[in-house]
Amino acid sequence: MSKDIMAIPKGMRDFPPEIAIIRKQVFSKLEKVFMRFGFDPLETPILELWDTLKGKYGPEAENKMIYKFKDEWSGKELALRYDLTVPLARFVSENPTTPLPFKRYAIGKVYRHEQPQRGRYREFYQCDADIIGSERPEADAEILNLIGSVMREFNLPGYTVKINDRRLLKGIFEKGLGITTNILEVYRQIDKLDKIGWVKVSESLKQILPINIIKKIKDVIDIRGSASETLNEIENMFGKIPEVTKASEHLQQMLSLAKKTSFKLDLSMVRGLDYYTGPIFETIVKEPKIGSITGGGRYDQLLGVYGKSFPATGTTIGVERLIDVGIELGLFKGIKKTVADVYVVNLQVQEYAWRVANVLRNEDINTRVDIMGRTYKKQLEKANKLETRFIVLVGIKEKSKGTVTLIDKKTGKKTIEKILDAKKKIKTLLTI
Repeated sequence: MSKDIMAIPKGMRDFPPEIAIIRKQVFSKLEKVFMRFGFDPLETPILELWDTLKGKYGPEAENKMIYKFKDEWSGKELALRYDLTVPLARFVSENPTTPLPFKRYAIGKVYRHEQPQRGRYREFYQCDADIIGSERPEADAEILNLIGSVMREFNLPGYTVKINDRRLLKGIFEKGLGITTNILEVYRQIDKLDKIGWVKVSESLKQILPINIIKKIKDVIDIRGSASETLNEIENMFGKIPEVTKASEHLQQMLSLAKKTSFKLDLSMVRGLDYYTGPIFETIVKEPKIGSITGGGRYDQLLGVYGKSFPATGTTIGVERLIDVGIELGLFKGIKKTVADVYVVNLQVQEYAWRVANVLRNEDINTRVDIMGRTYKKQLEKANKLETRFIVLVGIKEKSKGTVTLIDKKTGKKTIEKILDAKKKIKTLLTI
């Protein structure tokens, strides 16, 4: 069979056990953080009706990046989900009696037909946390505190949470600077600033805006300082515009409730999706250069597209980037090649070895035992290759006395133990 036939689609990946184990550990840690804040799990299907997703992401995403196709049996247009937010909106609209506020988290695969690159894939996991039903700054502060807790959980160094507000953008650019046409395209171009730089952004803006307006845009997005200092300067410049005042008050209250972390008000951050209506935020790390680790914001009008409108805010944790960064920075200690903690090696006492393995497994100790009829030497080689924490040796002598020889690979200690004593010892040592 040719190599091409055996290849996987571009932008998709296999994960060998040592990486898959890390990924599962990361997902588990994220779930614990979500639950710590009182978020409940929600699962939605990978496939959605195209009509459900259409009109929610903007033309670039919908024309180029969403996998869609016609179902040959039903004749309906279907699509692979692009994110976990629109399916959430659809769920809430179909379940209008859901108690509010509804705090949900979801961890699941999404699909985007974009050019694969570092930190970007065509099949990947998203981890979302959202609050439906509260328009207050407390809800946005809760999301910011959740983000900070995630970053601390994984000991990510040198991170900054960038914030902005779509109402600030609307007030400044549409009311203050008088940009009334092509405004969404203006936002999209400004949002590319970190990726392509001001020279290229300004060249794109020249196609739709006069030079004097572009200069004023540059003056605004160049404002620097702490979040409070930047807000004060913006209010001095555009404070008579209602949207600016409302956004500034909301952001000030939100920041007063969020834990003190490295916040930066960045007026060039737009967030590409069209459905954001209020505060928006994303988290970046200094090193390595991999883009944002989290992103999200308030989307009060999205649910109204499906029926009754509810205020909503949330964030996506870029788990794929988080994992890539963690591996590169060496944040995941003790990478394991197997989930097994024990390998039972036997010398001509297979039945006894299986009995020992079952005793350990009944105590939730992850245990391997030979199923290949290998020699004693080959079993040892396999155990050492897998780097299990413990090796349990059993032979005719151990069988006759109801014991095992226990080797702790971490300390190098070898002891002879009764089966039940060995079980207790292993459980104790695994918790240290």
